[in-house]
Amino acid sequence: MPKRVLFTPAALAEAWGRQIYDRVSALGLPIEELRSNRLVGLRGANQRETYNLAKRTLAVVTAPPSAFKLQPTPPSADWQLNLAEGCPAHCQYCYLAGSLQGPPVVRVFANLPSLLDNLSRYERPGGTTFEASCYTDPLSLEHLTGSLSECIRHFGSRAANLSSTALRWVTKFDAVDGLLDLPHHGRTRCRVSVNAAPITGRMEGGTASTSSRLQALRKLAAPRSHGGGNYPVGLVIAPIMPIDDWRTHYRQLLEEAQQALDFPCDLSFELITHRFTPASKDVLREWYPKSGLDMNEATRRVKQNRFGSTKYVYRHETMADLRAFFEREIAVRFPRASLQYWT
Repeated sequence: MPKRVLFTPAALAEAWGRQIYDRVSALGLPIEELRSNRLVGLRGANQRETYNLAKRTLAVVTAPPSAFKLQPTPPSADWQLNLAEGCPAHCQYCYLAGSLQGPPVVRVFANLPSLLDNLSRYERPGGTTFEASCYTDPLSLEHLTGSLSECIRHFGSRAANLSSTALRWVTKFDAVDGLLDLPHHGRTRCRVSVNAAPITGRMEGGTASTSSRLQALRKLAAPRSHGGGNYPVGLVIAPIMPIDDWRTHYRQLLEEAQQALDFPCDLSFELITHRFTPASKDVLREWYPKSGLDMNEATRRVKQNRFGSTKYVYRHETMADLRAFFEREIAVRFPRASLQYWT
């Protein structure tokens, strides 16, 4: 629950913004109606204070024009669909560090219907996938916005010739009960992000426990006849790190997942190793000065993306060792699951 909720005039002029206002009001949260569409007063005396202030703030704004020019997001999906920017969790390896400008306030978009209408420009008869979790955790905000449910309904209503068009989202939270009865028609894949116990316990503050996430995934995957949502589901294991005794810890994680998903279901895996950029390292060091996260460039190799930016990833031998382990263990425990990508 945020400590402050800010509404811009433009957000309040949107019907979806008004329904978010009603939701927030019903929860008794403190609301500030801003006089202009600029967000101010989000900085503290230092970076750490700014972080704390921003993380406790929810800003309801309108998505800028750039949000309507969708960006490709391989290998996760064809295109990004951003319902919000920022996340209330406190993950010490946060992928958003260095990616979003300014204080890490959560910005929710009030012009959601326009964003959804815009998707038709990108849909193709052969099937198009849209990722809703590039810059936020949509489930963490669902009780405040209802935006994830609206997206699931939208994709469930796609025309028959666009039946392969699908929504994808991932979470570290577990409040899925409100999603179970939605008319998704198999066009939304719900995934949870999980990791080895030492990483989750030390580095994923403010999130649901691994067991709670897996039980939430069980609910989403279970047939309707058993009170579930009958969704296609997925496990995103990220960020994979070769911590001490990593094989034991990750094997225990997969065993727990196997117990939670002990029935036939449409299951996928996405495997993402830890990486960082010089910019994200600087931001994370300011946000979490006492973190034990390993960001030693000397033990990594440099990789450049298609835009020429630098990131540090594990060396080839480490990557090969990790990949072989996960591919072998997943094949044994989940022979019907699809391994969508390794990166």
